[in-house]
Amino acid sequence: MPEQNKNSGFSAKRSSQKKDSNAAEQEKPRIARSTKSAKNKKTNDEKANNANIDSGKTALVKNESGTEPKKQAKAQPKEIKRTPVKIIPLGGLNEIGKNMTLYECGSDIFIVDCGLAFPDEDMLGIDLVIPDFTYIEKNIDKVRGIVVTHGHEDHIGGLPYLLKNFNIPVFATKLTIGLVEGKLKEHGLTGKVALNVVKPRQIIKMGCMAVEFIRVNHSIPDACGMAIHTPAGIIIQTGDFKIDYTPIEGEIIDLARFGELGSRGVLALLSDSTNAERPGSTASEKTVGESFEKLFSQAKNRRIIIASFASNIHRIQQIVDSAKTHGRKVAVSGRSMVNVVAIAVELGYLSIPEGLLIDIETLNRYTDDQLVIITTGSQGEPMSALSRMAMGDHRKVQVTPNDYIIISATPIPGNEKLVGKVINELMRQGAEVIYEKMYDVHVSGHACQDELRLMLGLTRPKFFIPVHGEYKHLKKHASLAQSMGIPSDRILIGEIGKVMELDGVSIKFNGIVPAGKVFVDGLGVGDVGSVVLRDRKHLGQDGLIIIVATIDSATGELLAGPDIVSRGFVYVRESEDMINEAKDVARSVFNKCNENNIREWGNIKQQVKDAVSDFLYIRTKRKPMILPVIQEV
Repeated sequence: MPEQNKNSGFSAKRSSQKKDSNAAEQEKPRIARSTKSAKNKKTNDEKANNANIDSGKTALVKNESGTEPKKQAKAQPKEIKRTPVKIIPLGGLNEIGKNMTLYECGSDIFIVDCGLAFPDEDMLGIDLVIPDFTYIEKNIDKVRGIVVTHGHEDHIGGLPYLLKNFNIPVFATKLTIGLVEGKLKEHGLTGKVALNVVKPRQIIKMGCMAVEFIRVNHSIPDACGMAIHTPAGIIIQTGDFKIDYTPIEGEIIDLARFGELGSRGVLALLSDSTNAERPGSTASEKTVGESFEKLFSQAKNRRIIIASFASNIHRIQQIVDSAKTHGRKVAVSGRSMVNVVAIAVELGYLSIPEGLLIDIETLNRYTDDQLVIITTGSQGEPMSALSRMAMGDHRKVQVTPNDYIIISATPIPGNEKLVGKVINELMRQGAEVIYEKMYDVHVSGHACQDELRLMLGLTRPKFFIPVHGEYKHLKKHASLAQSMGIPSDRILIGEIGKVMELDGVSIKFNGIVPAGKVFVDGLGVGDVGSVVLRDRKHLGQDGLIIIVATIDSATGELLAGPDIVSRGFVYVRESEDMINEAKDVARSVFNKCNENNIREWGNIKQQVKDAVSDFLYIRTKRKPMILPVIQEV
């Protein structure tokens, strides 16, 4: 009986033994019969392996000596079309954030990640942006589960908004599940969804497909890529990754598994494109720890404040280690930072010596040279702890000239102005501020070009789909793949909502599904659309004019007004003449409508709006929003 190893592969292989070439010539009929027998044996082995897949295990047939059999040279098989698999991106392409991808085969669908994005500057009043779940809602009976690559907001932040309406099981590694559980708790969804912890190399069945988790390095522990075993072939989605040979948590990316899958044949690779423009390799996270050691020594008797991403547990661990070395206590500020630290400590991903962590309420018990404060706000978010410190609004921390502030992050594209504003305000209060342009206090969690080439070389995909980035990142990654020998007609740059279909032989776009941005504004989800945003922008730029008039419902005669209320347009007391002229323009329109026997209020309002708008533009070159209000008596 062949020996099975649950971690060695996905499908069974037939063992064979070497024979002397002369003997082989003499035994041709016997070899033919043996081949037929072996085929039957292979079928039985494959059935056994399919049973193992259902139980979340893998198997590999070995020969009697316990070693893998040597493959015999075979003629190149003819390409055969197989059951097609659809890849449907609902986020994360041509943008940064809200990563979400659907895989569909026959009557089965599963989801990879469900993230959020932060609003652009012109999205006035919007708190968060999440993917459009319309296609999932229409096909909910097909959805088998959600697999999550890691615990960053752009990959898990949208889950509460999806799971509050649909009970879909979630599969992820231990820390990721802990962070997802925390988010669901915030939304009152504790216990309402099945959360399943998986380990790297474990396989989860998703209908006719199966998902294998593969360990990768990233700026958060427990990150994984996915090998998706489908009827059409193996598809690899790397997730966010880098190759760190000296990772903080002690485990490097599972390059061996990526190589094994590449040797067996990978149909398609979906790879992280964030740093596709950057040559070389991404530095190890440990280099930041070395910088912290130097900066802590330079701080001397000053209080140290370090801003970082709350989810960067590796970074927090290194801050804790440096604090211990230099005899400082650690306090944590910012809701998300407090929550993540608590979860990471509870699950064993963050090691803090007893007595080192103090409550921020007790800061006044310690001198500056005894303190390190870890805070949120590395992106200059207006309501973050660091921003409130910079503006003098923080309840417990007041910035002084004796503060040594380290911003241990790079501004996300679009956040440069916000970060710059915070740095300026901190310096204005006399603090010394250290940031990336001055010192090596941050490294990326994403692979640069050399690492991307290595991933392409290991997996050797037939087709390539760059993901996770703006169009310029995807395009650069596509060029990189071409330089590695993948033909341009086998590279597809996707778009949100455009269905990509693979059948083992070809890759193509095949249809469009509903997709886009859903805005979260306070408690409202999806009730703010582009029209509302346009109105908000209009109000923010040119202000509002309200025209109030009272009309006799029977005769159409103007009984009172029109009165004008201005908000955000002009200061009325300083512009009385212009406002009075605007009233005259509106009054003239009301009277004219009455003379022409116009009684339709919508028509009257539009004429008043157009006339007053034209008048104000001539006088001010501005176009405020104009809102006519007619009261009937």
